[in-house]
This record gives sequence, C-alpha cells and structure tokens, in this order.
Amino acid sequence: MEDFIKVAEVGDINEGGAKQIDLNGTKIALFNVDNGYYAIGDTCSHEKASLSHGEIDGNVVSCPRHGARFNIKTGAVMSLPAMFPVKTHKVKVEGNDIKVSLNNE
Repeated sequence: MEDFIKVAEVGDINEGGAKQIDLNGTKIALFNVDNGYYAIGDTCSHEKASLSHGEIDGNVVSCPRHGARFNIKTGAVMSLPAMFPVKTHKVKVEGNDIKVSLNNE
C-alpha cells in the first residue's frame, strides 16, 4: 500500500509555479503545470541546487545554479550540465488536498 502525505491545498501554487516541500527529510519540488500537479526531487543531480527555485518554462525547470534543465513530469534531463535524471513522485488530489508519495514512480 502506498502512503500519500498531504503537502498543500489546491490554490496554494499558481499555474506555472512551484513549492519546495520536505517529506520526512526528503526535499521535493511540487509543480503546478498543464493544469496538473507533479513532484520531482528538489535537488539538481549536477550541483545540488534547489529546483523549486528554478525558472519554469512550460513543463521544464532550469536549475538556478548552472542551468541544467529537467522535465517536470518525468524527471528526465533536458540539457547539460546534468547527466542524471531526478526522481519523480506520485501526486494525487483528493478534494482540496494535494498529496505526494515518498515512493518513486
């Protein structure tokens, strides 16, 4: 059974925005893009910067430190200098609650 933890409420994050959350010591970036919520590991796989503070362009976020880009929906690397994807986490909305699973997709 998968455990989902409430991390925000609908309306807390504007469309095209992000929020950094801490789930039991795991930093996760929660995004609101394409009328949906997506969660990836908040730490860039290249230089350990916070992706929730990066620039968002559609469904891609750029690392604020060196500009590596990641797909918000899949965690895939979209450009160097990063070479490794970031983890993704399942998200579900129940009523007004946004919940994230610590288990990776």
